Formats: sequence, structure tokens, C-alpha cells
Amino acid sequence: MISETNVAHTRDYSRAGLWLLILGIILVASNLRAPLTSVGPLIGVIRDDTGISNALAGMLTTFPLLAFALLSPFAPKIARRIGMEATLLVSLLVLTAGILLRSVPAVGTLFLGTALLGMAIAIGNVLLPSIIKQEFPKKMGLMTGVYSVSMNLWAAIASGISIPLAQGLGFGWRGSLVLWAILSLVSLLVWLPQLRFRHQRSTATQGTVAPAVNLWRSRIAWQVTMFMGLQSLCFYVIIAWLPEILHQQGISHSSAGWLLSLMQFVSLPATFIMPVLAGRSSNQRMLVGITSTLLFIGYIGLLSGSTLYMPVWIILIGIATGSCFSLAVMFFALRTRSVHEAAELSGMAQSIGYLLAAIGPTLFGFMHDMTHGWNIPLIMLSVVAVLLFIFGFGAASSEYVLSEEKNMR
Repeated sequence: MISETNVAHTRDYSRAGLWLLILGIILVASNLRAPLTSVGPLIGVIRDDTGISNALAGMLTTFPLLAFALLSPFAPKIARRIGMEATLLVSLLVLTAGILLRSVPAVGTLFLGTALLGMAIAIGNVLLPSIIKQEFPKKMGLMTGVYSVSMNLWAAIASGISIPLAQGLGFGWRGSLVLWAILSLVSLLVWLPQLRFRHQRSTATQGTVAPAVNLWRSRIAWQVTMFMGLQSLCFYVIIAWLPEILHQQGISHSSAGWLLSLMQFVSLPATFIMPVLAGRSSNQRMLVGITSTLLFIGYIGLLSGSTLYMPVWIILIGIATGSCFSLAVMFFALRTRSVHEAAELSGMAQSIGYLLAAIGPTLFGFMHDMTHGWNIPLIMLSVVAVLLFIFGFGAASSEYVLSEEKNMR
């Protein structure tokens, strides 16, 4: 159970204040994927209604990922100026504005709103793990699990209810997408009380300046970054192309869609359990070995084309992708000594990671077009699973970022 003694001493919490913070973290995390995953099922409807091309329709997914890559390195710097609590509040404001703007009946506002919400989510992606490290130093595994499950659960829900909201309830695609502004607005209101701690912390740390951190020269930082990037690539490639891969192997579109949902839902328990196990381990190399092996077996299973065992391969991939994401987020806290270092590592890793994620689906789609099949792309994904193990083995050591420089002094 979480108690006041598990929280960092930078804040003076009542029991109600502690649970308000936990609720705020859960709600902020719930906004980090749902506004994006709600678009995928509606892409065809949006394309037909607005008259945009398939390429432009694809940018509705690519734009936010590019925003993640471009803005992530700047999130820690913004937070150092105005505080993490205030930065997250502003990001929720921008997110709400972006969701509303996206549903205005004009093509220009559709893309502008998408870009804004992508920028807002990038801030939350980077800073929320740092908030957890700062406020729950003795419960990082548990709280990372709570944060990860909240994010992925609402992502799966958003994918599932977009079509029923748009067509079943008659809201249309704009009405279906704009409803997510309710979640972001509620999250903003719940997070608002956290601003009162900004002055308290700045007063307590007055006269101290955090040293400049250059993680781009750190071996450990690059290993964490590559692990984050490769697991992001694996996830977004499978999200984009799994239904087509399965359909080419003789599975109906409807069944392929259900298998994609199965993959996302089976990832939830792993997403919660993995950071708890990682937080209790001196290093996480065994966990990296298990997850990368499951991923490799799942890809080889897809490559075999055996439809009888297809649910097994999908479940293995789901468990592995959920575990890899939680491990990557835990590395931000476990491989750093301070909240500032954690934010910088999160920004670096997510910048590179989401750049790979943005490139991945397009690259693998191109490989499919060139080879007229999915065997070569699946072989490449299997190679990525091996690389994930190699970089993850280094990232899972008990060392800290910048330890190389300090050991040389």
C-alpha cells in the first residue's frame, strides 16, 4: 500500500493530497495515447469526408510521432524554467485546445489540432516518469506500472469505441474525436492543485542550480535510448501492419482486428507487473532476456504462417511489447541519480525513440511493396528483437548515466 512515508520530502502531503496526486498521474497518463489511437479506426471515414489523399490521412498518425521526436528534448528545459507541475498543466491546456481544434470542420484545423495535441503529449511523455521518480522514490516500480497501465488501457478503449461513437451513436467522426477533450479537461482540473507545490519546491532549492547534463556522450544513455527506440519501432510497426500481415496469411479482416485488440489487452498485465519486478532487481538483464526472447518467438511464429497457433504468437508479442515499454520507462529512473537527469534521459530517449517509431511503419510498408510479401519485413523485425536484447542488456546494468565520466576522474 502507498503511504505518505513513500513520498519524497519535497512536499508536505496530507493523505487526501497524496491520493489527489496519484489520481492526477493516472488521469494525465490516460491522455497520452487515447487522443491518438482514437483516430486509427476512423482514418478511412476522415479521408472520405474531407477528400484528402491516403498520404495525408497517414500523416494524422505520423504528425504526433514527429512532434514527440522534435519536442521531447526541450521538455526538461521548459520544466526547469517554470516547474514540472506548471509545464504539465500547460500541456493539458494545449492538449484540450488541440483536440477541439482538430474537430473544427476544416482540413487546415484538422492538421493544426493534430500537431498541437502531439506537442502536448510529448511533454507528458517526458515529464510524467520524472514526476514519479521525484514523488515516489520508494515506489517507482508500482507507480510506473500504474502510469503505464492507465495509458495503454485508455489507448485500447479509444481504439475500440471510436467507430461505435461515430456510427452507432451518430456522433460522426468529429464528435467521436472531440469527446476526448472531456477527459483532458477533467485531468486539467484534477492536476491544478499541484501548482501550489511549485513555490514550495523552488523556495526549498533556492540558491542551488542543477549542473548542466550532457547525456549524448554517455554510453548508458545511448543504450537506454536505443532500447526505447527499438521497442517503439516494434510496437508501431505491428500496430500499423499486423491486420494486413494476418489477412495475407488467410485470416479475415474481422478476425485480424480482434487479434490486434487481443495483443493490446494482453499487454496490460505485463505493463503493470514488469516495472514492479524491475524496481526490485539490482539489474534487469534477466527481464530484458525474457521479453526480447518472447518477442523473437512471436515474430518467428508470424513468419511461419501457422494460423492454428496465431493467437499464441499474438499473445507473446503483446506480453513482450507491454513489458518492453515499461522497462524502457523504468530505465529513465533506474539509470539516473536525480530527477533532472531522469527528465533529460527521458527527453533524449523519447526523441530518438519516436523518430524511429515515425519512420518504422513507412519503411516496413515500403519493404512490403518492394518484395510483395511480409517475409522480409518479419525477418527484419526478428533482427530488431535481437538488437533489442543487445542494447537492453547494456541498459539493464546497475550503472548510471554519466558514470563513465565520473569513473575517469
